Amino acid sequence: MANKPVILIGNGGHASVLTEILLQQNCPIIGFTAPENQENRFKIPYIGTDDVIDFYNQKDINLVLGLGSITVSTVRAKMFQLFKEKGYTFSSVIHQSAVISQYCMLGEGVQVMAGTVIEAFVEIADNTIINTSSSINHDCRIGKHCHIAPSTTLSGNVTVGDLTHIGTGSTVIQNVQIGSQVLIGAGSLVLRTIGDNSKAFGVPAKEV
Repeated sequence: MANKPVILIGNGGHASVLTEILLQQNCPIIGFTAPENQENRFKIPYIGTDDVIDFYNQKDINLVLGLGSITVSTVRAKMFQLFKEKGYTFSSVIHQSAVISQYCMLGEGVQVMAGTVIEAFVEIADNTIINTSSSINHDCRIGKHCHIAPSTTLSGNVTVGDLTHIGTGSTVIQNVQIGSQVLIGAGSLVLRTIGDNSKAFGVPAKEV
């Protein structure tokens, strides 16, 4: 992880997980932004609303997007795109216990949490979260602004479109394609292709 100072956007539970990783890796944190002043359990200073970021030179800092999601959401994507258009860079945050093949490709601002395994020739696009104890097997392709929730398993050669949320504890078998803006419910077993703008739940998962 680059040692450039970062500003953390957000102060919720997901931001707390990221903050601990950043502190473990001695990454300097300038502070966090939020709609109003809030207590930070790590004693990271509140520096203002998101607008305060405009006062920092794009070359001097990086950003870390601390907003999580529990369903399909465009909020993270819009925030990421807003600051990219202003010339800012988002740091990727990778827990030291994650096992990541040297042959995979991670986009900008990707977040990989503790206990995750990412195998060879996986491609993960910008601003995607691979959450705690997930397993991403060989040749998977995951789009932008996705959230692969904790303890999810993607078998080999799975494709996931942009802005898709795969719920906690789900399993996707090999060679399955999941579209963009899809919600896979927690604990689901995905055995077949799921089209764009869909919701699927259950064992096996069925579109609803």
